[in-house]
Amino acid sequence: MIHRRVSIVAVLGLLGAVAVAPSAALADETENAPPAEPAKVELVLDVSGSMKAADIDGKTRISVAKDAFNTVVDAVPETTQLGIRVLGATYGGDDKAVGCKDSQQLVPVGTVNKVAAKNAIASLQPTGFTPVGLALRGAADDLGTGGSSRHVILITDGEDTCAPPDPCEVARELAAKGTNLVIDTLGLAPDEKVRQQLVCIATATGGTYTAAQTPTELTDRITQLVERATDVPVAAPPVSVTGTDVCEGAPTLTAGIYTDREKFEEHRFYRVVVAEDQELRASVSVALDRPLQRDYGVLLRAVSTDGRELVRGTDAGSGRTDVLSTGLRYSGAYSDLDQESEGDRVVCLAVSNSFAAGAGAANAAATPGMPIELSIDVVDASPAPDAPGLGRGFLLLLVLAVSGLIAGLLAGWLTRWWVATWREN
Repeated sequence: MIHRRVSIVAVLGLLGAVAVAPSAALADETENAPPAEPAKVELVLDVSGSMKAADIDGKTRISVAKDAFNTVVDAVPETTQLGIRVLGATYGGDDKAVGCKDSQQLVPVGTVNKVAAKNAIASLQPTGFTPVGLALRGAADDLGTGGSSRHVILITDGEDTCAPPDPCEVARELAAKGTNLVIDTLGLAPDEKVRQQLVCIATATGGTYTAAQTPTELTDRITQLVERATDVPVAAPPVSVTGTDVCEGAPTLTAGIYTDREKFEEHRFYRVVVAEDQELRASVSVALDRPLQRDYGVLLRAVSTDGRELVRGTDAGSGRTDVLSTGLRYSGAYSDLDQESEGDRVVCLAVSNSFAAGAGAANAAATPGMPIELSIDVVDASPAPDAPGLGRGFLLLLVLAVSGLIAGLLAGWLTRWWVATWREN
C-alpha cells in the first residue's frame, strides 16, 4: 500500500511538472511578444439640416445625438483611441458644390481630451447637405493604416444627398483596399431608402446596421460598438494578394490568411508548395456585399499545374446577403504533381464562383469584385489506416467457416448426449 501511494504521488508530480512547463513557456512567449497596437475608433455624425426634426421622444435628432456622444465620451477609457468627424455642419447655403465638401474632423483620433471633445460637440448646429461618401473617405484617412483594427461608427438620419461618390461604393472601395476597416451604421429616421443605404455600407465592410428610435437605444448602441471595437483582441491582418486566371505565374502562398477580390464568374489561382509527407488544408470565404440572383455558389479546387483536378469543395446559396465558405484537404498522389524542389510538389488552388447581379444592381459586377478570404495551412500528413487486402479477406472467411463447423459439431454432440441421457432417465 505504501509503495502504491508513493507511485501515485510521483505520477501526479510528473503530470504537474508537464502541465506547468508549457504554461511557463507560454507565459514567457506572451511576455516577449510585442505590445499590440490599440484599436482605433471614429464617430461620424450627420449634422445636416434634417437633424433639426423633433421626432425622437419630443427631442430634436441632433440633441439626442449630442447627449449620446457626451455619455460615450464620459465613459471612454483613457487608453481608447477615439476621434470625431462631422458632415454638413458648417455650410448653410444652397450651393451644392460647396455644401457637398462640408466634412471636418472635430477631434483627432487618439487619447481623448473629454472636456475639449464635449465642448466641440456642444457647438454643433444642424446646417447643410449630407455628404456621407465624402465623410467615410475622410474617416478612413483619419484612422490611418497599420496592424490595428479600425472602426467607423456612422450616425445619420438621411441618405447621401451628394452622390457621387455613392457611399455604398465608397464602402466597397475602402474594403477592397484591405485596410482592416469596419463601418457600423445607425439610422435615426424610419425611412426605407436610408435603411437600405446604411445596410449596404455596413455589409460591404463586415459591419452592422441598427435603427435607433429612442435616446436610450442610440446611447446604448454607440457605447456597445465602441466597447466592442476596443475589446476585440488585435490580430495580424490578412495579407492582400492578387490571384491570376491560370496557375502558371500565380502567387505562391505559405500557411496564413490572405484577402483578394473576385469578379462575377471569375477564376482565381494561387500556388502552394507541399512536401510529400504533408497535407494541404485550405478554405475560402466570400462576403456577399451586394444583391445577387438566386442559386449561386463558390467552388474551391486543388488542381495540378496541368489542370487535373485533385479534390474540390463547394458551397451554394439562395439569395441572402451573407458569407459563403467552403474548404478542402489534400494529402495524396504527390508523385503526380510537378516538382518545385527536392521532396516538394506544387498544388494549385482555384477559387471560382457562379454569381450574377441581382435586381436593381446593374453595376454590381464592376470593380471591385467580391471580397474573398483564403486560409491556408500545411500540416503533417495523417495517412488513413490500410484497408484489409484480398488475402486478409479470404483468411477471415476461412477462420469463420472453421469456427462455424466446430461450433456446429459441438452443438450436435451435446444435443445427442442430452437426448440419450433424458431417455435413460
